[in-house]
Amino acid sequence: MLALKVNEKDNVATVFSNGAEKAAAVTVKDEKGKEKEIVIFEDIPYGHKLAIRDIAKGELIIKYGEEIGIAVADIKKGDYVHVHNLESMRGRGDWEGKK
Repeated sequence: MLALKVNEKDNVATVFSNGAEKAAAVTVKDEKGKEKEIVIFEDIPYGHKLAIRDIAKGELIIKYGEEIGIAVADIKKGDYVHVHNLESMRGRGDWEGKK
């Protein structure tokens, strides 16, 4: 199973396998071609996000080098990152300037 980390700032990677299953080892390939394995704790659908390091509640979620949301709970390396633990900052004028 494969996930891609596109930017060195990213703290999540995008899963590019037909669904990564709980307890599977996912190979995360970064922007320089370096690979590392991360064991996942939940099923993660194709195209969804995987935490590649621990992310504290209140910390920004960064994907493709862009701030896409904020963690609403502590997220562990290997966790599925989605609406249950991330609040989107996209399209929200009330988030401008808050970091």
